[in-house]
Amino acid sequence: MNPDQSGPHRQLQRQSSWLRESLEWVITNRIGAGAPGRRDLSGLDVGCGPGIVMNMLRPQFSSVGIDMDDAMVHACRARGLDAAQALAEDLPFKDRAFDVVYCSWLLLWVKDPARVVAEMKRVSKEWVFCMAEPDYGARIDYPDDLSELGAILAEGIRRDGGDPFIGRRLRQVFDSCGLEPEIGIHPGIWDIARLRKEAEGEWVFIRMTAGEVAESSRLEALMDTWYEALAAGTLIQFNPVFYALARVPQKA
Repeated sequence: MNPDQSGPHRQLQRQSSWLRESLEWVITNRIGAGAPGRRDLSGLDVGCGPGIVMNMLRPQFSSVGIDMDDAMVHACRARGLDAAQALAEDLPFKDRAFDVVYCSWLLLWVKDPARVVAEMKRVSKEWVFCMAEPDYGARIDYPDDLSELGAILAEGIRRDGGDPFIGRRLRQVFDSCGLEPEIGIHPGIWDIARLRKEAEGEWVFIRMTAGEVAESSRLEALMDTWYEALAAGTLIQFNPVFYALARVPQKA
């Protein structure tokens, strides 16, 4: 199967499209990419997957990517992107090799986030940027009958080996690596029109993530309630997605 057509990567495409404007704002206004007189920035995408984010950021960075999965590397190359197979915990690059070292939706899944960020810091000249890491413990679903969705999704991610609360831990992770990050949250409350547009994809994701955590009959009941609230115009869904951006201390 083409990696781009798999469930997880369709979800990554959705997530990247939601955050594009916010990411571009941070990159332009905090990092300064594209500013007058600013030289082209070199970037490294850690855990690049099939290259969705790297491709999206081509105007900002001249990037290479690494991923542990050879199929993801081939998917990047099919897009004309430069990628290699490697582990995020052991980056095959010299110190200070890139201007900006970034990742998205990665720390959520690694066993030792601090080790990954320390490696990102080592190979960066200027910036370490964890672009997007969610926190399902702070998710809000309304009406109240939907309130258990966040716990269901968190348990599904935990079952699959992830940390559903990584968003709130980003400052701690960066601090342990000697970095002082700017922590922010991407805008994430959709209007009713966007909720309607995203409805099918959202429930594909919920079912995929919930797996055996919730009985199918319970998910069906929640989905019915969700769609009823959508039709009534009362639905609220918010899952905070954090970012962390830190300038690498310059050597004396």
